[in-house]
Amino acid sequence: MNTTKAFKDQRLIKALTGVSSKEFQSLLPTFEQAVIEDSRLRSKAKQRHFGGGAKGKLVTIEDKLFFILVYVKTYPTFDFLGFVFSLHRSRAHRNTIKLLGSLEKALGRRIVMPEKKISSMEEFLEKFPEAKDLFVDGVERPIQRPVSKRKQNKLYSGKKKRHMKKSIIAVNEKKRILVVTVTKSGRRHDKRLADKDCLFEHIPKEVSVWVDTGFQGILKQHANTLIPKKATRGKLLTCAEKEENRVISSFRVIVENAIAGIKRFKAYADIWRNKIAGLDDQVMRISCGLWNLHIEMMA
Repeated sequence: MNTTKAFKDQRLIKALTGVSSKEFQSLLPTFEQAVIEDSRLRSKAKQRHFGGGAKGKLVTIEDKLFFILVYVKTYPTFDFLGFVFSLHRSRAHRNTIKLLGSLEKALGRRIVMPEKKISSMEEFLEKFPEAKDLFVDGVERPIQRPVSKRKQNKLYSGKKKRHMKKSIIAVNEKKRILVVTVTKSGRRHDKRLADKDCLFEHIPKEVSVWVDTGFQGILKQHANTLIPKKATRGKLLTCAEKEENRVISSFRVIVENAIAGIKRFKAYADIWRNKIAGLDDQVMRISCGLWNLHIEMMA
């Protein structure tokens, strides 16, 4: 596939891959290293020497990176992806699974991947020594309606009126995603998901946490938290409380911007179709990593 035309048009390259040509080139060296390492590991299980055999349609490392970024950005079916890149649908599927792993490894080496979990305050301070404010929110993605009645009930979100999965993300003041939890049922409450990973217990008290009303009860775990006040039955909010809520919301737009950034990648934003276990978490983390790469390159 001739990608020269795409790289000459910044709007087009972003529409196809979700990254600028500058971001693409910055990711290329670490991606190439990851692809070579993964290929060598696979070749050890075969009699054929590394580099032997027929050459595929994705000849260059640029072709491979372009291919996998197109998948993450546009989330096509494997029939369509295979047609565009002159591959059989099964080959398009195999290439996608292989290259997603290489892309995740490359983003990790660029130190832009978010953490899955923070296990202690010491770990938080070691990994995020400059953090002063942390903006936390739940982020949902739609999934196909499960066949199993049990799974239908487990994954159905009454709030969204559809079947969903959910993660909790924590973002710093520069919109960089620091933590993204493992994807769970969209039926679960935001606070419950955060509690499952003990997220708030491991944030130092000096760090201010900004959340929405979905995290009621957080003040018992982290006193230095800014959360909007809710009106209760028989007690309306005062003008001062409403103004305070507006101020908190104006700062919390940071996490909303980060969520919008990862939802540029349709493999995360669109209805999830894949059945491979763990692939949804991998795509979520890759989307966050690509967003963090964008933030890093913009700084």
